[in-house]
Amino acid sequence: MKGRHRTAGSSGGALKMGAAAVAVLVVLAGSWYAFRKYSQPSCGGSAATLSIGAPADIVPALKAQGDEWSAQATKNGNCVSIEVFEEDPADVAAALAGKYEKTLAGVGQANGKTRIPDLWVADSSLWLQRLRAASSQTVPSTSKSIAKSPVVLAMPEPIATTFGWPEKKITYTDLIGKVATDQKVKVGIVEPSRDATGLGGLLTLAAAAQAAGGGNATQATQVATAALRALAAGRSALRADLLQKFPRGSDPSALGSGLSVAPLSEQAIIQYNGQQPPVRLAALYAEPAAPPLDYPAVVLTSGKASIADQLLKSLDSADFHDRLGAIGLRGADGTPGKGFQTPSGAPGALTATQLPDATAIEGLITKWQAITLPARMLAVLDVSGSMLEPVPTAGGATRMQVTLEAARKGMSLFDDSWALGVWEFSTLMDGTKDYKQLVPIGPLVSQRAQCLQALSQIQPKKNGDTALYDTILAAYKAVQQGYESGRVNSIIVMTDGENDDPAGGLTLDQLIAELKKAADPAKPIQVILIGIGDKVGEAQMRQITDAVGGGTFVAPDPAKIGDIFLQAIALRGQVAQPK
Repeated sequence: MKGRHRTAGSSGGALKMGAAAVAVLVVLAGSWYAFRKYSQPSCGGSAATLSIGAPADIVPALKAQGDEWSAQATKNGNCVSIEVFEEDPADVAAALAGKYEKTLAGVGQANGKTRIPDLWVADSSLWLQRLRAASSQTVPSTSKSIAKSPVVLAMPEPIATTFGWPEKKITYTDLIGKVATDQKVKVGIVEPSRDATGLGGLLTLAAAAQAAGGGNATQATQVATAALRALAAGRSALRADLLQKFPRGSDPSALGSGLSVAPLSEQAIIQYNGQQPPVRLAALYAEPAAPPLDYPAVVLTSGKASIADQLLKSLDSADFHDRLGAIGLRGADGTPGKGFQTPSGAPGALTATQLPDATAIEGLITKWQAITLPARMLAVLDVSGSMLEPVPTAGGATRMQVTLEAARKGMSLFDDSWALGVWEFSTLMDGTKDYKQLVPIGPLVSQRAQCLQALSQIQPKKNGDTALYDTILAAYKAVQQGYESGRVNSIIVMTDGENDDPAGGLTLDQLIAELKKAADPAKPIQVILIGIGDKVGEAQMRQITDAVGGGTFVAPDPAKIGDIFLQAIALRGQVAQPK
């Protein structure tokens, strides 16, 4: 009886368990069906895709938002795939400029590996300014800011307290004064031609330096040049490298040997302090405020505009605001989201700033490049009779005078690490030679005064002609003979006319053939030709620089020769290679 009772009970239990198992299977099957129905509707393998390229600073927030938005869109029956990848803004800018055969100063040519996304999020509108100035076709005219991080002065907290932080407001003028009077203050910067925080800091510091001149143009230039040189001495190619230069200890010797101050984004300081370093960094919200990182989003693939616009609308949500806050970024309106670690001394509201115009940006980068790019150069100046012609737009100064002034101003930007030589040329300048060496190529640390004196004594040869081709070849060989690796070895020839040599001399074809014969790939020489006025042989000049490597620059209005000279100097390391 007991056995039958147990058997019967077991049979009933088995039936119940079986029914329960079937029920569980039915539920699971229904759940799987529902999941498949709502998470993967009938896309037919044709989901729309949107690629987003952005700097590493903001990628985590964009990825999370993109995944959430994509899942919701797919659930609603709209199959969308969002791909977010890291891309350095400088590399994307170079690639976009390269599409239209343009080059941004200091950025150089595209590396060939950069991927241009459908939707580009740069870290700063400064990139869009620069690209639009290069060509209006590079990027659309409209963009949307999706986040913000002010550019502040990063300073070790023990040093910041000597400036009155966090109670006292500091100005860039205060910083310039401190740098000028205290050699212990070491200023750093991330290469501004490729980094938006570096460029924002450079623009603001340079403007403050000019203002510190007190209306005296000469003094303003000297202060600005000194400020640029101080920054150049502490520059780093990458932000990570710059951060490593800050003190790793709080004792006086460590503080004195490390970096004292550098412009960085607020986010960079928050993240740095989050790693619990031996010496925390203070964020000084100096006045006037530098252009912030405003993370503009711009659609580069017109066919994806509709998807991109829908995604961008989702970035106005509180969820995305909080995602930004969690990684140390503010919302586009400057307000912090949940999780944001507000630095001590941060203002209640960010100061609104206006971007400088593109001309000011490129002009400053040009000067920066002229200062920082190591060089060994031979300057060759035309002293033919036509250089005596007056320039109406320069108050009647002669072509020679405006050219010499441009050379002097350019030279004031060169630090003592430069090597420079000076020649003059016309016809029959030194016996049968059409050129004459005034100062041999040598370090400016020991012959700056000699170069300036040589420039001051140059006089045009009243009836002299222009033996341009013979001079170019001689100058090329002279620079090549003393070639120094690790520098940009170049010749820069400033002339106002076409080749005109009564004694015959080289023809254009002969010059190009001789230059190609002399060229050594292991010892590249950049040939920079600057035409002054509207009677130069620009086409022939371009043939020369295209053949041997270099660049041709022309100032139809001789009064503009100063700007052209600095532009040519700045682009020494980026001019075209031989074709």
